[in-house]
Amino acid sequence: MARDNAHPRMVATDDDHRVTPAELFFDLVFVYALIQITALLAEDPTPLRLLGGAVVIGLLWWCWCCFAWLGNVIRADTGALLGVLLVVMSAVLIVSMTVSEVYADAEGGVDAPLVFVLCYGLLRTLHLIAYWIAHPNDPQLRAVLRRTALTSVAPPFALLLIGSAFSGATQILIWLGALVLDYVAIYLVGGSGWRVTSPGHFAERHGLILIIALGESITAIGVGVRGFPITLEVLAGAVAALLIAAGLWRLYFKRLSADAEERLTALDGDERTLLASNVYTFLHLPLVAGVVLTALGVETALHQVADTEHYDLSEPLHGVEGWSLAGGVGLFLLAAAAIRVRIGGRPPIVLIVSGVLALFAGLVVVLIPALLALVLLAAATAGVTALHGRSTRSSEPKPQESAQ
Repeated sequence: MARDNAHPRMVATDDDHRVTPAELFFDLVFVYALIQITALLAEDPTPLRLLGGAVVIGLLWWCWCCFAWLGNVIRADTGALLGVLLVVMSAVLIVSMTVSEVYADAEGGVDAPLVFVLCYGLLRTLHLIAYWIAHPNDPQLRAVLRRTALTSVAPPFALLLIGSAFSGATQILIWLGALVLDYVAIYLVGGSGWRVTSPGHFAERHGLILIIALGESITAIGVGVRGFPITLEVLAGAVAALLIAAGLWRLYFKRLSADAEERLTALDGDERTLLASNVYTFLHLPLVAGVVLTALGVETALHQVADTEHYDLSEPLHGVEGWSLAGGVGLFLLAAAAIRVRIGGRPPIVLIVSGVLALFAGLVVVLIPALLALVLLAAATAGVTALHGRSTRSSEPKPQESAQ
């Protein structure tokens, strides 16, 4: 993006732009949001609440992505955008505080679902306004902003408002319809007009939000055992849970993140924008959602291991928590496989097969003790990571082959 196209109070980025401290500060609010989502799922672990939690994750992810794209073309630590980010952070904080009541509004306070929707609408509107002001001489971008407002913002916002007047399954289904409409509309609007100025910044930004999600899964370890004596079984379960998070971290940051960034850098124009949208905006969502689901399973499993007064060590996980422990890892693996394919790599058979097996592992998890499930999943995650790394290295051309 040319500097003379930017609003004088907003500073354009360069192609070597990196993540700023202001953006890191902005992401801290999402730590609280992710913790609240895990608590929302743990409060009522049913398939319907799991669907509702997925809707909340999708809406919050959309808000985060909006400002990740904006921060790639306009510096977040200077000018007017810094003030916008502070307003956005306040709105996200309010949204996060209402998550616990978004499907079961408590008496005596604000209307939590309505406040959630109004703040969401404010976030989406501020994003479009900031883009509009920052690019006064870019008619192509302004055209896509108008289309986005009319298709991806206004109609879903109206559905969210309608849904906030209901409760239970009706509310969740209406909000799910709004979320699907939002994602489909922005996909159909297309990438022409949007810009990715710095591939390094864009890749780093998404890697950091994944780190935040993994951090939340580690926080779940402490939440699950809080208030109970620290036993050898608790320590073993905590280490196993950490190794699960470490396996997912290694799978993403060992090769996948660098390969995706390299591919993004090699492209330009609309091709770069399309790849950024597919790989980062759409396919990083199931990565984050998978970590959140795994955190739910970890928290519940460790709670059972620690609470010896109400649970025996031989008792397995049940229901949604049992599925989410391995199912979250499976979702993460399949999303990583999809990213590998989208950036031009061979279909990673190890990730695909292990991801599918993990999605169905909930049928087995409910039959084995919770502690054993944690240990086995940690071992399986480490094994999948090692096998995938070996298969990736073996598929690379050898030096003499590259020179030919």
